[in-house]
Amino acid sequence: KKGQALTAVIILYVLCGGVGGYISARLYKFCDAKSWKRCTIATAIAFPGIIVSMFMVLNVFLTFVGAATAVSFLTIFLVFFLWACVSTPLVFVGSYFGYRAEKVEVPTKTNQIARFIPEVPYYAAPPASIFIAGLLPFGSVCIELFFIMSALWLHQLYYIMGFLMAVLMILVATCAQVSMVMCYLQLCVEDHRWWWKSFANCASAGIYLFMYSLWFLTSKLDLVGVLPVLVYLTYMSMISIAFGLMCGTVGYLSCFWFTRKIYAAVKVD
Repeated sequence: KKGQALTAVIILYVLCGGVGGYISARLYKFCDAKSWKRCTIATAIAFPGIIVSMFMVLNVFLTFVGAATAVSFLTIFLVFFLWACVSTPLVFVGSYFGYRAEKVEVPTKTNQIARFIPEVPYYAAPPASIFIAGLLPFGSVCIELFFIMSALWLHQLYYIMGFLMAVLMILVATCAQVSMVMCYLQLCVEDHRWWWKSFANCASAGIYLFMYSLWFLTSKLDLVGVLPVLVYLTYMSMISIAFGLMCGTVGYLSCFWFTRKIYAAVKVD
């Protein structure tokens, strides 16, 4: 059921706050950054703040016109309670253990002076690399995405959750492989700036998801009026942001593991 699925997603996200805080703290400590409080607070409120802001603005319009889909104040308060009293404390607990853990070590010595980067081929430099790499993760789920969106917006039943889990595993594997291949191509042309590129390469799949939602709106839905279209675009924007962040995170962590492995195998005399 739709309500049960949404409730499960919210509870799962809230309970994963400790994992997010721990990973962000380990990476922040690895970068030798000092503003750990700012990092922890951003981990706790950045993504929920964006989603809640979009949702609250939409809910104001729905309440003003008296729509039946407007969310009550009690429901909003309960969600806020979960975020403030469960998710945020878990983020701080995870950050505490993350900062107390040992710093992630690199297998080689890092030069303090950045090397000169020669001219990079078009396929290894943004924006071409971003849109090329993002197409593959989206392509791995685009067929299943049609059935998911049909269940969300066309009131059809979706009950093959086992196959959905398999598609999710395929998506994760695709993001990891694409990000590592693109990272390897960048390193081959002596471009060492892989940090944000590895994230953006896979995060661009969220842009393709939003473009797909626009096609779905024009070809499959018969929405009448501005407000239903606004509701659809707002929710699909939220889903696209979450999808892009998930793919980008998988891509970044995969490249982080990949670079440590390949440089650990380099023999320095």
